[in-house]
Amino acid sequence: MKIIILGAGQVGGTLAENLVGEQNEITLVDLNSDKLRELQDKMDLQVVTGHGSHPDVLAKAGAEDADMLIAVTSDDATNMLACQIAFTVFDTPTKIARIRSEQILKYKEKLFHNQDIPVDHIIAPEQLVTKDIARLINYPGALQVREFAGGKISLVGIKAYYGGLLVGHALSTIRDHIPNIDTRVAAIYRNGRPIRPLGTTVIEADDEVFFLAATKHIRAVMSELQKLEPAYKRIMIAGGGHIGAGLARILENNHQVKIIERNPKRAELIANDLDKTLVFVGDSSDTELLLEEHIDQMDVFIAVTNDDEANIMSALLAKKLGARKTIVLVQRGAYHDLIHGSELDIAVSPQQATISALLTHVRKGDIVNVYSLRRGAAEAIEAVAHGDEQSSKVVGREIQDIKLPPGTTIGAIVRGEEVLIAHSTTVIQSDDHVILFLVDKKYIHQVEKLFAVSAIFF
Repeated sequence: MKIIILGAGQVGGTLAENLVGEQNEITLVDLNSDKLRELQDKMDLQVVTGHGSHPDVLAKAGAEDADMLIAVTSDDATNMLACQIAFTVFDTPTKIARIRSEQILKYKEKLFHNQDIPVDHIIAPEQLVTKDIARLINYPGALQVREFAGGKISLVGIKAYYGGLLVGHALSTIRDHIPNIDTRVAAIYRNGRPIRPLGTTVIEADDEVFFLAATKHIRAVMSELQKLEPAYKRIMIAGGGHIGAGLARILENNHQVKIIERNPKRAELIANDLDKTLVFVGDSSDTELLLEEHIDQMDVFIAVTNDDEANIMSALLAKKLGARKTIVLVQRGAYHDLIHGSELDIAVSPQQATISALLTHVRKGDIVNVYSLRRGAAEAIEAVAHGDEQSSKVVGREIQDIKLPPGTTIGAIVRGEEVLIAHSTTVIQSDDHVILFLVDKKYIHQVEKLFAVSAIFF
């Protein structure tokens, strides 16, 4: 596939890194020639220096025969205009734009309609991150929660702790512990390395375990791997930007929410917009303010300002002062790795959320959901099976007879309203939504080919 990526920032660079080597021809466009040169030295891709919304620059990037344009510059207007030019001048089949402005997103149904502003798919990072954090609040103790098939089934990543009922026991004993609930461990990471989950695999304390289960059964399965945490009630949010305010809007009806916002005008604006949330003007790293607002009674402290260092430092302080759990928004990948295993509990990355959303549209075949996991090393995929036994490599076959790529497991199937945890003798039917876990994403093209429908000639 020939793909043009506009913007060589964190998202554009990481996306290119994800797609290079997957039999894609990538061209990266940016105004910063030094950044482009740096990325070209690391990856096998083409680069073009220039403004992404200029027709001559797009022509130089090969827009005449490109399959897809992905506009992820830092400027919404540039992204939208580039999609318009790609459509009008070059007839580019698929156009994707990252849009961050709430004012634009508010009118997206009217703006991005027919040929008015021809953007095929909109990626809104702040909205994606807000939903990710809200899911973590709903499932205390989870490190990641990813939903598939319209929320019917979820993939949950948690850390196994001493005292968990299954710690020290083989995976085959799960059914003995929860006989009425079907679940599947999709992957286990031990000391940062993947372990293939077999029935004889013994779960150890500190293992990072990813399991699949019907969403309604998540809490029951979590209780087997760690002592179940009580529900979060009291939430403090550092930062009243789009993410902080959006998160408060989601949580305020069922939680006690406080926001600390540095900018007085912004604080007044969100205070008028929110119904039950208490908004304070101040610095989230001010010890006296945190103590006055009873940080030691907070179930979760969530730092979501646009400053990575401020988020990390305020969360460390909150943790020291007694906050039960901390969630930190970080932009830089290096900081994300630094937080992993530190005193802070969870790091959330807008880049990874954006990459996951973008990969959903880039992947071939009828792949309707892609989640980038383990900081991009692994992927969870929802693919729809089509065809019949003659035209498909998966339809009508038992899972044990399907030649899956190395390190790839089929964890579950959603058939209509029914959630089926995958077993070796489970037969895949046409229109099934199949949930797969790839320990190594380099095999993604083999998965795409598995779910491609072959032409039949008579």
